[in-house]
Amino acid sequence: MLKVAVLVSGGGTNLQAILDAADSGKITNTEIRVVISNNEGAYALERAKNYGTEALLLSPKSFETREEFNQKLLEALKERDIDLVVLAGYLVVVPPCVIKEYENRIINIHPSLIPSFCGKGCYGLHVHEKALARGVKVSGATVHFVDEGTDTGPIIMQKPVMVEQGDTPEVLQRRIMEQAEWNILPETINLIANGKVHVDGRVVTIDK
Repeated sequence: MLKVAVLVSGGGTNLQAILDAADSGKITNTEIRVVISNNEGAYALERAKNYGTEALLLSPKSFETREEFNQKLLEALKERDIDLVVLAGYLVVVPPCVIKEYENRIINIHPSLIPSFCGKGCYGLHVHEKALARGVKVSGATVHFVDEGTDTGPIIMQKPVMVEQGDTPEVLQRRIMEQAEWNILPETINLIANGKVHVDGRVVTIDK
């Protein structure tokens, strides 16, 4: 049984997609053990409570130093025997101590086809603003493992989404969530839970 922690800063639409997939059987062999947020007002915490999963508020602002927060986050994951950390709109930099402890066991969803429109400062609507400004005809979403870079870890899954004439960043964001993010993030968790994802350096292979 894969024990999962989902880290979220906002509303938690990707979290909801994970919870719904677990309920429907699209994600198997998995327990969503805890949802952690740095934001007291994050609706994701309510989603977790409604599902019956532990909702944990853990904010850097509550600690005197960032190092104290980093250690507390690591302790929270280890105390719950977490196997996989899922970043689903988490706007806190994951500390090196967590990345080291959970090498190739932290995944992130990014709303573009990496390596396009990613890296420092590329999150939320900024990604879609940049894509539209560049005039791309196809965008999408990427699930990747997290390393110490920004959006530089091995790519696990990608799904393209067509950009349509007249799109605004908000409209494109919604289409990418509906057509890509809410599908490939739960699918990736299910593949990992069932031992079908393998990492060799920067290349990921998936058993059919």
